[in-house]
Amino acid sequence: MKKNSKEAILKAAILLFNSKGYTGTSIRDIASTAKVNSATIAYHFENKAGLLEYCFTYFFEQYIKKMEEAYSSIEKGAMVCLKRMTADLLHFHCENSQLASFIYREMSLDSQMVREIMSTYLLKEKYYLQKVFERGFEWNEFRPHSIPYLITQLKGLLMMPFMNTHYMREVLYVFPNEQFFEQKYLKDLHMWIDKMLCTDITRKREAVLK
Repeated sequence: MKKNSKEAILKAAILLFNSKGYTGTSIRDIASTAKVNSATIAYHFENKAGLLEYCFTYFFEQYIKKMEEAYSSIEKGAMVCLKRMTADLLHFHCENSQLASFIYREMSLDSQMVREIMSTYLLKEKYYLQKVFERGFEWNEFRPHSIPYLITQLKGLLMMPFMNTHYMREVLYVFPNEQFFEQKYLKDLHMWIDKMLCTDITRKREAVLK
């Protein structure tokens, strides 16, 4: 058995799930692409459903960890914390663009796994974002807004390039996995925070710190 067979299987599955869809990909396809036999996939993941579950868990465990690490900087200010959070999450998405694209497509479907992901991970996501916004309101860093709508807008900005990668590449000629995109788009995300959320007091304070 190859030393890195599990990683090879995961990479092959992400590639094929993203290009052919979950239902259009067979265990044989994954085994062939990963250059392993089907028994090796069964050893690591049991079956295709187990592999799908691992992809979800692998993605969201890292996603929430990024949020938790960024939230640890909340005492430096809500704006600082939110900018770090968006930077870390965007970088994570860009590094895992194929996996992000597949996961977000699957999350648009109603399934038992998606419901479990929502109750396990996305409620944690909501908790951290809500705490950052509430702190921003409390400390007069952010202008008052509806938190559900702010979460909707921020998640939309973060997810859209990875939910619509074919549109990005084929129509806009923008490539979300490239470093240039990450650098340019992060500036736009931070501009949204500055213009949409921050009060004049916060912007003046940031200018002084710079």
